[in-house]
Amino acid sequence: MEFYESYQPGEIVFIIIRNPHAQNVANVQQAAVVENPDKPGEPALFIHETYYPITDEVAIFQTEEEAEQVFQQTFGTYQEGGFYG
Repeated sequence: MEFYESYQPGEIVFIIIRNPHAQNVANVQQAAVVENPDKPGEPALFIHETYYPITDEVAIFQTEEEAEQVFQQTFGTYQEGGFYG
């Protein structure tokens, strides 16, 4: 089974994403799982009007709470002096 096969179009997931214009800024964002327009039959993430392939390099979470917890463990919080998106 391919990694992406565990996601189905119509699902809402949460990802940790970096700002492409400011690489030191990251945050948790909601994303929709949709059919990849470039590869019919494969799911993709749709966020900020852009399609992203689902790979094992993308941190995908089922809940916002789970994504926030991993984000804070990884980047810290503003109060701790770490990155906070």
